[in-house]
Amino acid sequence: MIRCLDVRKIYQQGESEITALAGISVEIAKSSFAVIMGPSGSGKSTLLHLIGGLDRPSSGDLLVDNRLIGQMADDQVTLFRRKKIGFVFQFFNLLPTLTALENVALPLVLDGRGKTEAQERAQALLAKVGLEERKKHLPEELSGGEIQRVAMARALAFDPPILLADEPTGNLDSKNGTAILCLLRQISKEEGCTVVMVTHSEEAAGYGDRRIYLRDGQIEKDVSK
Repeated sequence: MIRCLDVRKIYQQGESEITALAGISVEIAKSSFAVIMGPSGSGKSTLLHLIGGLDRPSSGDLLVDNRLIGQMADDQVTLFRRKKIGFVFQFFNLLPTLTALENVALPLVLDGRGKTEAQERAQALLAKVGLEERKKHLPEELSGGEIQRVAMARALAFDPPILLADEPTGNLDSKNGTAILCLLRQISKEEGCTVVMVTHSEEAAGYGDRRIYLRDGQIEKDVSK
């Protein structure tokens, strides 16, 4: 599902160059749950952003669902990302003035779906993450764990084959964090979604099938269960 071939990412900072990724080659199979780990500055989030089309590699080939995402035009990347990739971030990114239902339905509405169709799909997704009864609540009326589950429901709006999660339990207590990790594993195992998660937590990483450790922009270790 994901293939990186000598992927490098270099950022220009004044007259200096900062190497975030120094030649990553890795394959992530369809329907697997891969975890990317490593110290701060190791390149974890950079790799995740490249896979998600939020940034482009400086060199090397990056194939996502058999598409060379780094060579696509901006509008093509935007459409590809919308339909093929779901994102779950540490800081939720919900709109505070919209209800849970409206937050989940929003991507569908922006895609041109009718309001009724969008809300029916959103309601089904909220039911999937156990929040159907909280659909009319604003984010400020929800707990951190509930907000993250709304964010996950929104990420699944288009039934994407790939779900990218960047420290999804970073702002949650252990109980809510465990619930989110179980949900990610369920999405991977029962629905065939390819999940790639960045985390600092060894405990969280235990929910994945595979741990890819980065250090200084390179793969230090790659361990499968």
